[in-house]
Amino acid sequence: MSVILTACSFNTEKVTEEDYLRAERALSSYTSDLVYNTISGQRWTDDDVLLYQHTLKDGTEFMKADPATGTAERAFDHDRLAKVLSGILDEDVKPLDLPFRTFDYVDDRQSISFSAKGETFTCDLNDYECTSNGDVNGRNWNESVSPDGTKAVFIQDHNLYMRDLETGRVTQLTYDGEENFGYATNNAGWVKRDSPVVLWSPDSKRISTFKQDARGVKDMYLASTKVGHPELEMWKYPLPGDSLIFRLNRVVINLEPSPKVVPLQKSPDSQRSTITDHVADWSGRFLDNEWSDDSSTLAFVSVSRDHQDAELFVANPNTGSVRSVYREETDTFFESGVDGISWRLLENTNEFIWFSQRDNWGHLYLYDLETGDLKNQITSGNWTVLEVLKVDEDDRTIYFTGGGRDGEDPYFNYLYSINFDGSGLELLTPEFAHHQVSISESGNYFVDTYSTPNTPPVSVLRAMDGEIITELAEADISDLQAAGWVAPEPFSVKARDGQTDLYGLLYKPSNFNSSTSYPVLNYLYPGPQSGSVGSRAFRTSRSDKQALAELGFIVVEVDAQGTPGRSKAFHDFYYGNMGDNGIPDQIAMIRELGSHHSWMDTSRVGIFGHSGGGFASTRALLAYPDFYDVAVSGAGNHDNRNYADAWGEKWQGLLKGTNNDGVADDQATNYDNQANQLLAENLKGKLLITHGTLDSNVPPYNTLLVVNALIEANKDFDMIMLPNRGHGYYSEDYMMRKRWDYFVKHLKHVDPPKEFEFGQQKDTE
Repeated sequence: MSVILTACSFNTEKVTEEDYLRAERALSSYTSDLVYNTISGQRWTDDDVLLYQHTLKDGTEFMKADPATGTAERAFDHDRLAKVLSGILDEDVKPLDLPFRTFDYVDDRQSISFSAKGETFTCDLNDYECTSNGDVNGRNWNESVSPDGTKAVFIQDHNLYMRDLETGRVTQLTYDGEENFGYATNNAGWVKRDSPVVLWSPDSKRISTFKQDARGVKDMYLASTKVGHPELEMWKYPLPGDSLIFRLNRVVINLEPSPKVVPLQKSPDSQRSTITDHVADWSGRFLDNEWSDDSSTLAFVSVSRDHQDAELFVANPNTGSVRSVYREETDTFFESGVDGISWRLLENTNEFIWFSQRDNWGHLYLYDLETGDLKNQITSGNWTVLEVLKVDEDDRTIYFTGGGRDGEDPYFNYLYSINFDGSGLELLTPEFAHHQVSISESGNYFVDTYSTPNTPPVSVLRAMDGEIITELAEADISDLQAAGWVAPEPFSVKARDGQTDLYGLLYKPSNFNSSTSYPVLNYLYPGPQSGSVGSRAFRTSRSDKQALAELGFIVVEVDAQGTPGRSKAFHDFYYGNMGDNGIPDQIAMIRELGSHHSWMDTSRVGIFGHSGGGFASTRALLAYPDFYDVAVSGAGNHDNRNYADAWGEKWQGLLKGTNNDGVADDQATNYDNQANQLLAENLKGKLLITHGTLDSNVPPYNTLLVVNALIEANKDFDMIMLPNRGHGYYSEDYMMRKRWDYFVKHLKHVDPPKEFEFGQQKDTE
């Protein structure tokens, strides 16, 4: 960036097309390919051999690592395979750019199988003769495959069907499913899919699922933009305060000797989970369900509509009988883990492991499965268990990730082991860094990739006692650095109370000059289910934050109070007052950093974010108009009465004082303290508010509520409604360019280059 310094004002600054080009080069589309010697796609074979991909400057190679010998080598001859595939596919196949992403060993590792160009192939590793097995006949995108890989289930006409993956034979499993009362329905309102929600038993002979009762649940509507009549999208989408939300009637489907549906003898549950806003993960796995190892017992946790009560049940899948085992209640919201559900069924010893934050920190407890009585607390201290990764019932050892116990940054993840009785706590990954681990199926070994936001990753293979067996890769970032890459700078500051430690990242331009005064941009995502910074693992680019810095800004982000990964009190901080959004902590962070760094101009502050960050950035401009000058807000849930019921009712509480069914806009409720439209008259700064017209996650009416209030208040603002876009347009070229332009024009007070076009540099490479 070219900056002309005078004794006058910042109006002499200029932002040129070259600045924009340099900013573009800070995006991941340019930086990610400049790092080599990293690993990805780790998979373990049944006999503890690790398969993975290893990046080189010229491409990617497939590797295998054998912990027994401590060796790592290519999984097959890439040159020979590329030559054979070139002839079969009639195209030039490069050895380091093979046309598949994963493979399997077959025939006692004498051959490999993989899919390429819509066909499956088997290649003999002795003579590299490859044969086509025909079209890919595996899992369809809308199916759930059994653990033994022989069958898959899917939804058709509100019922479940099973397909034999070898013969293609289809068997109908249920018959009484109907519209709005179907089996395994994958709809939470804010997210919906055609694939089923199920949990297979380990022996692949049973399925845990439900009939979702959506009868009486109200609809959401979106309409496409097109020439002629728009297409109307309508689906069930409950909101906070609705009299009816999704209810789950739990069932088990026993597949042998013939399919039989066994309803569980329990009243319907509110569609809630102990950790997310849906009862399914992205793969369709039915959460908060766990089968015993022998598939004879099903355990599940039922959560109250307000997320404050969680109850563990055990069910007999043959009879449908259900027994209550344990119940925990909270005053705010219950969660069973931080990074993943961390309660476990231990049927062999008639016990269960329970995650609780009852002492203000997330810890593990051992209970008697028969009586529900506490046996002992397993972990303790002023730190938190993040996720249970493996339980060794024979050795009575738990392997879990934790944060806040070791090192200076509480957001670094470490792997630990501990005995069931709470003895023998061991740190297995001692390097002061953020550790990402993958444990083998046998539980004998794990891959550990550790890094920090400003130090590149190292990947090692370890035994379960933490001993390093072999190093797999140490990332090479020399080309990245040669291209002008600048690492974000970690920092810690105090929260609004002047006592609580907060942690974040600061981004400077690559041509930083300490004698220059830079306006500040505050990125935020308020949570409450995550924070602004995200993973502390190394990344070449974190969205467009460094890119914005290249335009002559200091960009900052911090995980404020009200976000997870710390104490329960930290996470609970603004429960029932989502309008807080952690913004006072953001302001305290900027002021403290500004007091230490003269090159931060805290009289010019912009703020931006998307989704929850869109909600919070608009809120910041309206609630703190004398601190924030400019906001770019995308896809915000500006009034959570217009967003998913599971979200608002978890973080804000049940809607009180009135019912959302037909309530007048101006009627006071306990949700008023988070409704952005009620603060419209406070607008002083420049606001660019945006939304996609087909956003099925956060419906666009959230933004239109604010827009209508701004119009009624006679306020000037800017708006972009992106036709036919869903929720994820944040990184779309046009939106990114408008975001950059808006801050340049209204915070630096100069004209940006007109209609900058991304991709020009790629075209000339």
